[in-house]
Amino acid sequence: MSFHPSLLTPQAKAKKMMLWFGMISMTMMFAGLTSAYVVSKSRPDWLENFVLPVSFYMSTAVIVSSSITFWLAFKNLKDKKNFVLIYLAATLILAIIFSVLQWLGFGEIVSQGYYFTGSESTVTTSFLYVLVITHFAHLIAGIVILIFVIVKYIKRKYFDKPLGFVLAHTFWHFLGFLWLYLFLFLFFLR
Repeated sequence: MSFHPSLLTPQAKAKKMMLWFGMISMTMMFAGLTSAYVVSKSRPDWLENFVLPVSFYMSTAVIVSSSITFWLAFKNLKDKKNFVLIYLAATLILAIIFSVLQWLGFGEIVSQGYYFTGSESTVTTSFLYVLVITHFAHLIAGIVILIFVIVKYIKRKYFDKPLGFVLAHTFWHFLGFLWLYLFLFLFFLR
């Protein structure tokens, strides 16, 4: 879709650059949080035997699947096929499933007796909560954007000017890669 003439205008290039600046800023924020996590691992009260919730494993597969469905929607956009709406709807459903699995993951953590704050909290689980909730806040923004894209697609707004679709597609993949990074980080650096 990068061949579309409307994507080559100065305004489109500026919007793409703004998105990239935002994603780089988010990356730096998560780099800071994960760096603090690594430094905190040397504390004597760090949990050595903490196990990630099973729901986080499942949600990882779901968010990867949602990136695939959004990519399929993007790939079909240039041909204006009817599958675009199906793939966008599948992406939205997968995003909701991801959100539910994240919520269930927090339930698993609480059922193990670990809370965000208070006497039952630990530094380990507090970091886990901060990382996952921060990603979740960005995911909520992604879901709102995805709903907006679906509505605009139904109104046939992307056939002549696909910039919004392209930006949403890029941001959605960023969210997926970000979760994959966080999951692998938490999996290997417990």
